[in-house]
Amino acid sequence: MARIRPRLVLALAAALVGTVMAAPTRADDSIPAAEPADYSLTVHPDRTGPAIDRTMYGVFYEDINNAADGGLYAELVQNRSFEFSTADNRAYTPLTGWRETATGGATGTVRVVGDADRLNERNRHYLRVDLSGHGGAGARYGVVNSGYGTGIAVREGARYDFSVRARTDQRRGTRLTAQLQAADGSALSAPLTVTVRGDGWTRYSGTLTGRATTTGARLAVTAEGGGVLRLDMVSLFPKDTFKGRPNGLRKDLAEKIAALKPGFLRFPGGCLVNTGSHRAYEAPDWERKRSYQWKDTVGPVEERAVNANFWGYHQSYGLGYYEYFQFAEDIGAMPLPVVPALVTGCGQNTATDDHALLRRHIQDTLDLIEFANGPVTSTWGRKRAAMGHPKPFGLTHLAVGNEENLPDAYFTRFQQFRAAIEARYPGITVVGNSGPDDTGTTFDRLWQLNRQAGVALVDEHYYNSPQWFLENNERYDSYDRQGPKVFLGEYASRDNRFFNALSEAAFMTGLERNADVVKLASYAPLLADVDQNQWRPDMIWFDSSRSWGSTSYEVQKLFMNNTGDRVVPSEASRTPHLNAPITGAVGLSTWATSVAYDDVSVTGEDGTTLLADDFSAGDGRWTRAAGRGTWTVQDGAFVQSDTAAQDTLVTAGDPAWRNYDLRVKATKRAGSEGFLVAFGVRDTGNHYWWNLGGWNNTRSAVEKAVDGAKQTLTENATTVETGRTYDLRVQVRGRQVTLYLDGQRWGSFTDDSRAEPFRQVVTRDAATGELIVKVVNAQASPARTRVDLGTEPGSTTARLTTLQGAPDAVNTADDRPVLPVESTLTGVGRTFTHTFPPHSVTFLRIPNG
Repeated sequence: MARIRPRLVLALAAALVGTVMAAPTRADDSIPAAEPADYSLTVHPDRTGPAIDRTMYGVFYEDINNAADGGLYAELVQNRSFEFSTADNRAYTPLTGWRETATGGATGTVRVVGDADRLNERNRHYLRVDLSGHGGAGARYGVVNSGYGTGIAVREGARYDFSVRARTDQRRGTRLTAQLQAADGSALSAPLTVTVRGDGWTRYSGTLTGRATTTGARLAVTAEGGGVLRLDMVSLFPKDTFKGRPNGLRKDLAEKIAALKPGFLRFPGGCLVNTGSHRAYEAPDWERKRSYQWKDTVGPVEERAVNANFWGYHQSYGLGYYEYFQFAEDIGAMPLPVVPALVTGCGQNTATDDHALLRRHIQDTLDLIEFANGPVTSTWGRKRAAMGHPKPFGLTHLAVGNEENLPDAYFTRFQQFRAAIEARYPGITVVGNSGPDDTGTTFDRLWQLNRQAGVALVDEHYYNSPQWFLENNERYDSYDRQGPKVFLGEYASRDNRFFNALSEAAFMTGLERNADVVKLASYAPLLADVDQNQWRPDMIWFDSSRSWGSTSYEVQKLFMNNTGDRVVPSEASRTPHLNAPITGAVGLSTWATSVAYDDVSVTGEDGTTLLADDFSAGDGRWTRAAGRGTWTVQDGAFVQSDTAAQDTLVTAGDPAWRNYDLRVKATKRAGSEGFLVAFGVRDTGNHYWWNLGGWNNTRSAVEKAVDGAKQTLTENATTVETGRTYDLRVQVRGRQVTLYLDGQRWGSFTDDSRAEPFRQVVTRDAATGELIVKVVNAQASPARTRVDLGTEPGSTTARLTTLQGAPDAVNTADDRPVLPVESTLTGVGRTFTHTFPPHSVTFLRIPNG
């Protein structure tokens, strides 16, 4: 997962609601809501397009947005092994998720300890309960767990598997009771009582049955009597997990993923794969901020390591590599794991030069392949069999690294992994990558290295604005057909509105058209907790009891369930296009940096002075558009002094300005980045800015923001020195922009890409013999289209599925304005006219003639 900056989240608009099934319509009797635009779509069934692999579309799972613990992993107890730490999150304590409880006058104390009485070396802490023994009959003392979010979701009549590891110093034993309770302490299940015996760790278990339906339940674990009781691995799982598996997955989330019919499952990340220390979880340091190392995540759950998740919370590894492989098998997806390359990414950008550590990670990767594919007589095949899966998982693809921004350092290590894997397992495809962006110096260098080395598959990642996706449908048309193939491992338009999904759908028609180059593609991220998340967009949202697909989920499901086996060549007419000049005011901003700006001037093409400000008269010409940061005039300069504030945009001038030169002097005073000089400013979400010294002062770029989502137009490796004054000049002419740094030409670009709203692709389904005509109309006008199939169809009717809605529509827990509408289209012939609704994705399945 690429780390991106927070962006403007737009207000939601009312959406158009469709029914699940609609009455038949004729191909020529659609009634447009507005004056339609006219198009043509011509299919060439006599020509052969590229084959589409069954694995074309898949899913990428990363534990971001609390996607594992409290999400897909069905464990209901938060901090079950008392391993939470400030290393995971500064707000955590060892008792996060827990509080003490007492009834009947019982007293005692609870504390988390990490002494020699621990459960095992990797499970380093446990709960010590000192029972005073006071109180009358029925007096109990212990702890209550509140679960995740608003509480534990319980359904009336549903069963829940409780288990705990416990030991006691009482010779006669200690009575331990588990019960589901409401927040006020009232019972939501009958009590489950066991007698803990012996001062050695023993597992105790039983079943609780819900008496009511609620999302705010608690799990109370209490004891009677006196002495010392030790508890660890306090667990509660719904009996009804996905496929009924123990230590299993939350059923509704897993079923929504399975409904996509993904061809592959990429896991476990993402930024958490290759960030932090690459050392093991072992003495003397017991490093908590580590890269994702697969051996930490297999074997008995009570013996698995824990980690500080890169995204700012605790990671239990209850959901580990075995469970990922099992899930891939359950949903019919090819497993595609990602291992660290010992070059950190995601803003850390450090290469590890410990050769022994590198050799260990390479051996770990070889062991991973043996774990997945080895016979039960092998060391790691035996481990897999002991976990319950004697049959090999059939691993064929493995990726090394994720979004590394040090291309040469990464590729040197990648080649060592690749050589070792191919020597031992020549049938494994080793996947490289092209860094964190869709273009730029890192992207170009990594593609060069991958191409020169003959790497079979290169992983590309990008998160861009809807505009970018509409402009880049033809991105892969010009890729080398003889070079490495593309694995589009992460992509999405930056928000969850239906217009984002429409832009993604338009882009996906280009992926299919280029199925000979783009072999795998997966939207990201997959899951997000609605109450705790770091990222938007996301495909599937959830709370403790509900889950729902975003508008992008509906688009992905439509494409993934109707892919077809081969592209049928086709073409469509274009939308008339007019490029107006770049217009807008100017602006200054900072990102986690203190900067002094001075001598700002804006001059028209004819030499007219539009703005001249040396701040000798204060800052009255400037509007604090973002409302962030601390802007003051100091020593004749306009200074932003807050080194923690992000995106502190201030603006000046007229939004109608065009064809001008912006000049400014800028001096970095302190902080982690450089300068943000804006032009073409329409508002805080729509502008261009020259980002000098961005990304923790590792590179520079011009970014374009459209509705708050940014895309990179040009970049290089420029960094900024603290204390040095820079002379910046931005020349805007029409849609051409040229930038000068200290009088030298820094770069230029022409922003004239065509954002085509009408896109299509046609494929054939060999199993049904149907043509699948897929049309995206991402504009407000209906698209009245003359369709020429090139041959007579096998029927005058076709199955029609439509996604339609307002561009600002968002699917939520309580409202799904964008859902597929299925109907029958009549009047289909070799040629026919159909009007595709505004803001819609339409799939026509036409019987073959």
